[in-house]
Amino acid sequence: MDAYEFRGDWSGQLIASAIHAGHDLRPEVADLMILDEADRLREEDPHTDRIAARAPAQIVVHRSRFEMDLNRVREKTVYRSPADCWDLDVWSSGSLPDDVVERSMEEYDSFFAALAERLDEVAARGPFVLYDIHSYNHRRDGADAEPAPAEENPEVNLGTGSVDHVTFGAVVGAFRQTMLDEGFDVRDNVKFLGQNLAWFVHGRYPGVGCVLAIEFKKTFMDEWTGEVDEDHLTRLGDAIEKSFGPVLEAMPR
Repeated sequence: MDAYEFRGDWSGQLIASAIHAGHDLRPEVADLMILDEADRLREEDPHTDRIAARAPAQIVVHRSRFEMDLNRVREKTVYRSPADCWDLDVWSSGSLPDDVVERSMEEYDSFFAALAERLDEVAARGPFVLYDIHSYNHRRDGADAEPAPAEENPEVNLGTGSVDHVTFGAVVGAFRQTMLDEGFDVRDNVKFLGQNLAWFVHGRYPGVGCVLAIEFKKTFMDEWTGEVDEDHLTRLGDAIEKSFGPVLEAMPR
């Protein structure tokens, strides 16, 4: 399977991405990994591609973030040490050989070059919005421990740290209001502000591209067993889909 793919109809101005949904590894990376597969999956964002699939156009990455994390800047895209990835021991040699790291960086470069080629065409038509869909753990103390306090862990964290609020404030508001209307606890920039994908789009398409970095708390699945609550996942997808109309209507003309 390719490292990533662009799906759907790219003739419009709304796109969704699932850049941490992947679990695949290149063979040379898999051979050096000692991290248990279940632990790796717990730090990935499974099923976010299913939410992103509600959008007319989608960016789906199949490679694990443990091979290359596309939401980090290039020099940090590869987790070289436990300090880079939740203090997890990942590599059999303690760190990756430089040549393996370089090939992962080449994959990183390939992704952003291909993405730019796609988005250049979208941006040429006018303003666009990209839903950058992620998920986050809230039960890090263990499967039987209490979850992290809801006061500090909204069900939907809306990251807008690098959004041009003068131009796209109404877009942010339209998304937020739709999720609130659908009964979700949505708050801005509590856990995450949005990172490299948002920086890339906002830097390349100022005043034209708007990235909503959306982090869903893993209440739609058991982050320790991987079991999915299909009804909850469907409800999230339905809410996302309902936001498309209001968000597009709020886009600058």
